[in-house]
Amino acid sequence: MAILGTLLRKGITLRKSLEQQFTSPQDLQKHELRNLLILSRNTQFGSTYKFNDLLRKFKSTREDEYYEAYKRAVPIFDYETLNRDWWARAKNERDVCWPEQIKYFALSSGTSSASSKSIPVSTNMMKSIRKASIRQLLTISRYDLPNSVYTKGILALGGSTDLRRNGHFFEGDLSGITTSQIPFWFQHFYKPGKKISKTQWSTKLDEITKSAQNWDIGIIAGVPAWLHIMMENIIKFYGLSNIHEIWPNLSVFIHGGVPFEPYKKSFEKLLGKPLMYMETYLASEGFIAFQADKDNPSMRLILNNGIFYEFVPFNGSNFTEDGDLRNDVETLKIDQVEVGQAYAILMSTNSGAWRYLIGDVIKFISVQHSEIIISGRTKLFLSLCGEHLSLDNLNKAIELSAEELNVDIREFTVLGETCEGYFSHRWFIGSDDEIDEERLRSTLDRHLAILNDDYAVERKHALKQVFLHKVPTASIYHWMESQGKLGASNKFPRVLKREKANQWMDYVRTHNLIPTGQLAY
Repeated sequence: MAILGTLLRKGITLRKSLEQQFTSPQDLQKHELRNLLILSRNTQFGSTYKFNDLLRKFKSTREDEYYEAYKRAVPIFDYETLNRDWWARAKNERDVCWPEQIKYFALSSGTSSASSKSIPVSTNMMKSIRKASIRQLLTISRYDLPNSVYTKGILALGGSTDLRRNGHFFEGDLSGITTSQIPFWFQHFYKPGKKISKTQWSTKLDEITKSAQNWDIGIIAGVPAWLHIMMENIIKFYGLSNIHEIWPNLSVFIHGGVPFEPYKKSFEKLLGKPLMYMETYLASEGFIAFQADKDNPSMRLILNNGIFYEFVPFNGSNFTEDGDLRNDVETLKIDQVEVGQAYAILMSTNSGAWRYLIGDVIKFISVQHSEIIISGRTKLFLSLCGEHLSLDNLNKAIELSAEELNVDIREFTVLGETCEGYFSHRWFIGSDDEIDEERLRSTLDRHLAILNDDYAVERKHALKQVFLHKVPTASIYHWMESQGKLGASNKFPRVLKREKANQWMDYVRTHNLIPTGQLAY
């Protein structure tokens, strides 16, 4: 077991995992918040919000006094506010929100807005991400896999490590930042290696394909869509039937970024034998959760690794129809949440995020074990007239429809439209199969009505039309390239709104993807 043996020899143990297993979630989180406040009490942010005073509240005999004081003292921040008031200064000054000069800023994929966000990545955060990644790798040792898997390479398909220097700091994809910091003792197992990792997507794809025959890969990790493209390229280049003909020991796929289910059917056509799937929740703001049990699709929140979580019930009392926070919202800590309720996440981190709304919506599957699923985005849900479609509704309906009609759907997106006081949804399906568009449209419509009662009601009233168009999968990736979003850390948006919706529709018209008459209401 070369990988696990090396990790353990380097002094990395399961201590953190055991600590989380045998300590209550609220105690772990209280300890994390106190540490964050202690470390950052002398920063500009800590001085402004009087962290020294907040730390005294941890001695209170009232159990929740520390959290109530924290909520009173520190406001909730969205990206625009936190970046304008604090993070922008951290690019040129030290000790702004975290006690160091931040050298790295991660550019988010920008799926929910027109431009990318620039998120600080501290030295402490990089260590936390590394520890969490290793914890997930160590969980694989509990599964019934051949010992040979642990002697093979790990192919992580991420962004370029050739970061852009901007004055005092570097910018790039989070995966590129973390990959550039891989310790020397792990480089033996890591593929594609430092040289190829520095290249941009098209070059990286070519170099990985040429090198694939020299590697013995046991584990792959990355966003499903780009790994699918990579494996297709390798299979075509070498004239193979499936990827296992060149990587016979490939056994584990660690995926994240987007739900895997819509990709699973076409993905498995590239395999010669089943893989073990493990989901990971690594955002630009930190490593949040990972799947700890191969038979349980939920992910376990990491509660003792430099992040303090708060949860905002995702409902009309706390959020507007556009997904914006209202004033005086209700926030909860880990011991106050309930199973099945949708929550938006606030994070305070060892990278200088404080009560920061990251935009993801989750649901708890188990409160006792802090197990969650990602159910959507605060800004990406679709509700023109009260249909309240969440991201998990959209993904599940696509999965069920593809299975029922036996078609591969590689990508999809949906837009909301208005006309003469009524509303419609317009779907674009990325597939290279022959598809009866009307049959898929009615099947998708039916599944959405079953999955979501609000949708079923509105289909009888204000939501008058549902349109569906199939486009070549390649056209979607061409559009992403035109947006500067081509590569392994970018995702095609599942819901398009405002500027991005206009850009996509302009592309559809310019490239004649759909007959003009079909785009009329």
